[in-house]
This record gives sequence, C-alpha cells and structure tokens, in this order.
Amino acid sequence: MKYYIYHIPGKKIGVTCDIYNRVTQQQGYEQNEYTILEMSEDINYISNKEIELQKQYGYKVDRKLYKNLKTNKPMKINVTEQTTTFPCPVDKLKARLFDVIGMDWDTEHGKFVIDKKSIKWIMKNVKTSMYNDNRCYVYNRALSRHFDKREQLTIPLENTQLEIFSKIRDWADERGLYDHGDVKTQYVKLQEEAGELAKALLQNDEAEIVDGIGDMVVVLTNLSHLNGVDIETCIESAYKEISTRDGRMINGTFVKHG
Repeated sequence: MKYYIYHIPGKKIGVTCDIYNRVTQQQGYEQNEYTILEMSEDINYISNKEIELQKQYGYKVDRKLYKNLKTNKPMKINVTEQTTTFPCPVDKLKARLFDVIGMDWDTEHGKFVIDKKSIKWIMKNVKTSMYNDNRCYVYNRALSRHFDKREQLTIPLENTQLEIFSKIRDWADERGLYDHGDVKTQYVKLQEEAGELAKALLQNDEAEIVDGIGDMVVVLTNLSHLNGVDIETCIESAYKEISTRDGRMINGTFVKHG
C-alpha cells in the first residue's frame, strides 16, 4: 500500500493512503489546492517524515505517529447467506475499509478480500440497513460476481509477455498493414482508441478499460514498427530513462526533479 504526505498550504500537512477520499471528499480541497510532498510504501518512513515536515513548515505537530493511529484490528462484520454487513454508516465506510486493507472473510459465494478495487465496488453498491442507520451492507452474490469478473480479466503472463508483440506484428503483416499503412494513420487511430479508453474510464467499465488499453498497445506496436523500430526497444528505452529518475507526486502526477 502506498502512503502519501499531502500539504494544504497554510492549513496542514497530513498522511493518507487515499488522497481523493481524505483530502477532496472529506476536507473539500481540489487537486490544485494541495500538493503531494512524499510517497512511500514504508509506513515507518512516512510516519517519521510527516512529523519532520510539520516541524519544517511550522505547523502543529501530531502527538502520535501516523503508524500508531492506524488500527490493525479487523472490522467486525456480520456475514449471512445473503449479505455482508459493516458496523458503520455509509459515509464512514470507505475510511474504515482503507484501515483494514488485506482483511478477508468467507461466504457461501467464496472468499472476499479488502483491496482498493473491492473498496471501489463496495462503495458503489453498498446500502444502508433498513433496521439501523449506523450499519450498511452489500449482497454477497453480487460481490462474488465482481471478484469473478476480475479473475476473468487477469491473463497469465508466462507465455504472453514478449512474444505477444511478435504475434501482433504477424497479425498486422498478414493483413497488409505494414505494406499499405503509415504512421500518420496509426497516430489518428491511437487518438480514437484513447477516446474510447477515456469513455470507459468515465463510465468505470473495467472490461472496456482493459480492452481500450489493449487496443492502444496494439496500435503503438504497429506505429513503432512502421517507424522502423520495435515497441520492445521503445519500452526498454523509456524504462532506462525513468528507472533512476528522482521526483515527487504533485496533484496526482509524478514530476521529476530539475
């Protein structure tokens, strides 16, 4: 899990693992009103760094380290044949779920695990209990379909990592794309696929997101080949460029130093 140290100028420095929920939804600040100072998967580093930065910027210093504020106690959920019920109202559920990422439980429809993807699905489908406003629930069968769909979208990589690019080139060559196509046409095609991906992202359509990214990779493979270079070379070159790059997260984007 990644932890982020965020800075709301003139207000505070804090830590969260969910920037949008913590800073925008809970505190009301938009992306252009805060910056990300640090990010790390090391909770010990991020906890100590938060205190250091609070002192450096002259803000009130937290009494406890962030790592000591997080609870590792599993959430006490109630599981029936039909539903999983959470011990809090809907408006507090997302924060509670992020506190117990990695927690799992068994139902008649299989085992469920709390991660960022399942949290997103739960928050979209959760309902307030008709018996208690301070409790909420999801249907186990529907949640199981979400996990089944994720598994169907996960393709083993053992036999497809590098040879898939060769298969794409063979496919394109057989259809005459390299004999009659050109880079400008492929670039226009890339923009079309980018538009389809944008639509899928806005609609939160996971299957179409996967399809859209795949289509863009196919077009990039063909565009690079038409330009006289294999996409593998492009990827390797890009990775060498970024592998030693230093920088920080600002408004959801990694910005390199210098």
